[in-house]
Amino acid sequence: MTTTLQKIAGVFGIIFILVAVLGFISPGGLVMAMAPTTGMVLGVFPVNLLHNIVHVLFGIWGLIASRTWAGSKQFFTVGGIIYAIITVVGFLSPTGFGFIPLGGADIGLHAVLAIAMLGIGYTAKAAPAATV
Repeated sequence: MTTTLQKIAGVFGIIFILVAVLGFISPGGLVMAMAPTTGMVLGVFPVNLLHNIVHVLFGIWGLIASRTWAGSKQFFTVGGIIYAIITVVGFLSPTGFGFIPLGGADIGLHAVLAIAMLGIGYTAKAAPAATV
């Protein structure tokens, strides 16, 4: 039986993959270098090749995690912690130490993702026991 938590993890996985696709097709989205060739998703969110690969990996993780309740909970809690760290790094080094764009509008988006993922992960109720 698929729980609501698992369904949400699957939705997050699909969204991450779609964001990666948008990043790959944006001008500059396949370039590894930083500005001025950095791509912009929706004209607002800076991305580059590494950033897009990270989104693909998060998407795959979300889809795999959605197979079980425990995997989904781990995806949201660990993923939320990762996004909280990325948010702080975005303030300290908007270029992700020259590797990945983390500044600008990405800071706010990453903060919202961190809060949402942590909220979902830490408030998830245990999966109901299967009845026979």
